[in-house]
Amino acid sequence: MISIELYNETGNTIPLTSSEFEQLTQKVAAGESVKFGLIEIVYVDEADIIEINKNHLNHDYVTDIITFSYTDEDESPAFIDNTDIEGTLYMCEPRISEQAEDLNTPKKEEFARVFVHGLLHLCGFDDRTPELKEIMTQKENQYLIS
Repeated sequence: MISIELYNETGNTIPLTSSEFEQLTQKVAAGESVKFGLIEIVYVDEADIIEINKNHLNHDYVTDIITFSYTDEDESPAFIDNTDIEGTLYMCEPRISEQAEDLNTPKKEEFARVFVHGLLHLCGFDDRTPELKEIMTQKENQYLIS
């Protein structure tokens, strides 16, 4: 059973409801043939996302999302052994809002896209190359449109 915990440390309004997070998670789970357990969504500001990025990834810049999986890397991937996928998605509310404006995209759509992006990372997708990034973008579109 999917359990979604939402923490908004920014005080700003998040344009997605708990129900919408749940629906998106169910779409990704069905489409990727995985099971999600606990998904924590933590909205932070730019200073916090930079700090998380520095401490865990050795990057010194703002990003829209940082995904931490609780799946043990020494064990088989969750999608192989049917284990519930769990993780925390740190999402930078100001950065996502800025991206929506820069891309002339509805704020709700951009927040949904970044959330789906994080779920795909939990499923094992990577975006370190242009080719992998394109695969993830196609997957994001699939779950946002369908």
